[in-house]
Amino acid sequence: MNPVNHCQFTLFILIIAVSLPAYPDWINLTGAETSPNIAEVYVMDNHVKVKLEVYVGDLQTFEQLIPDDWIEDRDIERPPLEQRIEHFAKNTLKFITDDGRSLPAQLKLVEPRKRVDRRSPFAGMINPYTRQRVTEPPADKRVLYAEIVYPFEGKPASITMVPPLDDQGRAEVTLGFIAYHKAVPVIDFRYLGAPAKLNLDWSDPWYSKFDNPNLKRHHKSALMSFLYVEPYEVRHEVLIRVKDLEQWMDLGLRGDEYIEVDELGPLKQRIGAFLLAKNPVKVDGEPLKPILDRSTYVTVGITGIQILEQPQRLEISTAIVGVIIAYLTEGMPQQVSVDWELFTDQVQKVPATATDPAGPLPTYLTPDDNVHTWTNFLKNYTPPTVAQVSVNETVNKLSMPVGSVAGLVVIVIALGWLVQRHRRQQVYKIPLLLVVAGLLTVVVAYPYAHYTIDRPTALITRLSNDESKLLLQSLLRNVYRSFDFRDESDVYDKLALSVQGDLLENLYLQNRKSFAVKKAGGAQARVKAIEIVEADAEPLAAKGKSFGIKAKWTALGSVGHWGHVHTRKNFYVALVSVQVIDGHWKITGLELLEEKRLDPFAKPDSVEASS
Repeated sequence: MNPVNHCQFTLFILIIAVSLPAYPDWINLTGAETSPNIAEVYVMDNHVKVKLEVYVGDLQTFEQLIPDDWIEDRDIERPPLEQRIEHFAKNTLKFITDDGRSLPAQLKLVEPRKRVDRRSPFAGMINPYTRQRVTEPPADKRVLYAEIVYPFEGKPASITMVPPLDDQGRAEVTLGFIAYHKAVPVIDFRYLGAPAKLNLDWSDPWYSKFDNPNLKRHHKSALMSFLYVEPYEVRHEVLIRVKDLEQWMDLGLRGDEYIEVDELGPLKQRIGAFLLAKNPVKVDGEPLKPILDRSTYVTVGITGIQILEQPQRLEISTAIVGVIIAYLTEGMPQQVSVDWELFTDQVQKVPATATDPAGPLPTYLTPDDNVHTWTNFLKNYTPPTVAQVSVNETVNKLSMPVGSVAGLVVIVIALGWLVQRHRRQQVYKIPLLLVVAGLLTVVVAYPYAHYTIDRPTALITRLSNDESKLLLQSLLRNVYRSFDFRDESDVYDKLALSVQGDLLENLYLQNRKSFAVKKAGGAQARVKAIEIVEADAEPLAAKGKSFGIKAKWTALGSVGHWGHVHTRKNFYVALVSVQVIDGHWKITGLELLEEKRLDPFAKPDSVEASS
């Protein structure tokens, strides 16, 4: 076995624990994001901008956008581009202000592209609410991509969007669209099959909305509370707009419209400190010490809440801050309560969700009913534990057929008697018969009445594949579960049950680094499932009862923040050193040979196929 690489071992722990991409717990089931034609509509201060993807099969409807040099038949006479775009704005994709005026259009960009892959894991499946099949994107990924600007003056009270319609007023093509007022998404992806009127709130774009009640976004509230109850930790997470905070605290900003880049960090810290003293939390009736785990800027996107990765100038009216406040607990609480204090004139109903190992429990808070209480009704839930992996629990026991053993005892006694009688030259018919009877007993009784005993460590010279899988499953599960504890000394003590030597110290130190990363904006995930795909063990002659296991496994980790679930699944190939120490198995080293990310929603057999 190659030398142990401790650093790589700690790396695979941190990959799961820190760096998780977002896979939302809420997914749009309309299928509009996989529509053949897609329009992204942005209503800005003085114009509407449209990013349009036209399916190659529907180019005829949008033929005004096709450049002249794309037309193979040079004999076709076409109006000049200016006239074609004027016709497009009045008859194809129209935007009409509240005074009845159709906005003119300017074609900024047109080029061939591949359609954007807007992930929809439910495409092709049956929508459980409508019982209709969720549409799949076209197999042909070619699109005509165009960016079109519709300028306007002033601030219209509303803008009506009109898709391409035939003479009977029916949509000529299937068009999926999403609309934004400045940085705020007004809807999730929906179909634009008829004229849709968007009422614009210029003082607060969060409250801009369509007349059609079916055209709305999933995340409607500007102020939300999330309570996460887990073994050893309670988290209260708050989403709040900077604009709403003006009612309770001095933002300390230079301007009234924007948060400049150099103001983002200090403002975020002030908001975190403000919320530490608000909305008091009690665990089992006691006010525990709040810990500011994280505060960060987030956006509301088409898949829900998304962390703003890169600092950028933000509008005060659209900026949202997510704050996480943690409380360390002893095991699983029995009751947790939040005394919610923050309401505004416009927000008199705050969505609140309590999430425990059984799942989320949504409710609402109002000024008259402002205490959010979670009670432990988990009847069959057992908090994850970490226990030493006994040799006797992981290797096959020795099976002793009682009848056969008795027969062997009879044979040994009879043979001794037979030898004695032979020396004395006596008749040895009876002992001979006993030998034969013993042999028959050994053969006949072998399938019956077996008695099992633990295999002595000295007799463990090989590990079967099944034994290796069970052993590795238990040890890796312990390692991952050790990181579920939030107190550093607890983490060390739990790791020491399954890890030995220098590897233990390295893992512990890396865990401290992972906490530092988490506080800086990372994510502390919990590994929910481990699957050992393959495990092949070979003895390590130089180390007593030690084995080198070449293993393949997957680890599925997830973490929930602000009602959003982030999930990651990784696949590993590694050489793992294990050793029997005081009757228990421990990991003494590991060399990571391969690591890759998997789609957590893919079919289970895809792992073996890819490896």
